[in-house]
Amino acid sequence: YTQAAPKMTEESVTVAEISSFQLETIDQFHPKVSAILNITPDHLNRHHTMEEYIRVKELITKNQTSEDTCVLNYEDPILRAFGENLQIRVLFFSSERKLKQGLYLEDETIWYADESQKLAICKTQDLNIVGKHNYENVMAAVGCALCAEVPLNDIREVLKEFNGVEHRIEYCGTYDGVDYYNDSKGTNPDASIRAVLAMKKPIVLIGGGYDKESSYDEWVKLFNGRVKQLVLI
Repeated sequence: YTQAAPKMTEESVTVAEISSFQLETIDQFHPKVSAILNITPDHLNRHHTMEEYIRVKELITKNQTSEDTCVLNYEDPILRAFGENLQIRVLFFSSERKLKQGLYLEDETIWYADESQKLAICKTQDLNIVGKHNYENVMAAVGCALCAEVPLNDIREVLKEFNGVEHRIEYCGTYDGVDYYNDSKGTNPDASIRAVLAMKKPIVLIGGGYDKESSYDEWVKLFNGRVKQLVLI
């Protein structure tokens, strides 16, 4: 980000993922649109407690004003409570229920609704990415784009062309009837849970990495009936 900063002008639009490590020490950082997709245990080897991790994540809205927007996951109870108490504009998205105002998933369609209209954004079958977590990612991205006044037709075109992020449940090919996926971006238990749930066939799971003081109980509970072999590195 420091390398990109000198290249910015008044007309620049910057899309950036800001880590909790960076948010710890922000001073004047002021996004026009921010988003928090979920709150799950991560980086506890640095933040030590969930309370501190949550506090740091929520700092992304620290310098936002009533003219700015924060996009939040309505189905995350921590973020729902956070959004209901914010003094800035909040745009919720939900994969579980219909919202009177916000983005939601219903009948395999992603919708946007506000006080005056209800718009179909896209069908999930038109996307090249799978899994409920990816539909949540799409809604968050659509919310940010709408708040940035990106034309809806442009949003729809990009959604249909997007093939996913490299290393994130990335389909690598099929050999001798076995599908291979690269999920090396799954660096915390919640991300790995989403990957297991996205698979429709029995899984041979290869896992590794270093200890971030996370709990793996919820992940392991999903293995029954899904993971037939586990290889740990």
